[in-house]
Amino acid sequence: MNWLFKEEPSHYSFDALVKEKKTVWSGVRNPLAQKHLRSVKKGDAIFYYHTGDEKSVVGIARAMGDAYADPKDKSGKAAVVDIAPVNKLTRPVTLAEIKADPAFKDFALVRISRLSVMPVSAAEWRRIEKLASQVAPVRAST
Repeated sequence: MNWLFKEEPSHYSFDALVKEKKTVWSGVRNPLAQKHLRSVKKGDAIFYYHTGDEKSVVGIARAMGDAYADPKDKSGKAAVVDIAPVNKLTRPVTLAEIKADPAFKDFALVRISRLSVMPVSAAEWRRIEKLASQVAPVRAST
């Protein structure tokens, strides 16, 4: 399965993950995002998405194991997962590019933009990788 995890780069950037070599992905509070997080399995591929001013997919990570109960959550409802970086994308793929591409009309990133953990179909994954390998589109100046 493929996933997209969102994080504010000023809080924990992809470069920080690369530097630390692994992290525990925690702090997810939205019930649907938690449901998705609980479904993450060892070896699953993860797009790392920077929120805030960047709004772009910047790297690929991998789940180092299955999701498990968050030891810091007294209710026992929250899950976490250990992830490690795989590689930085050749170039960031922006939310604007994704929204402009008809291939993503059903993508959760477009439909439910506040969700911090979401599935990515195989077709969506391939399309983002293809966009990352292409020259960035030129923005029209206004």
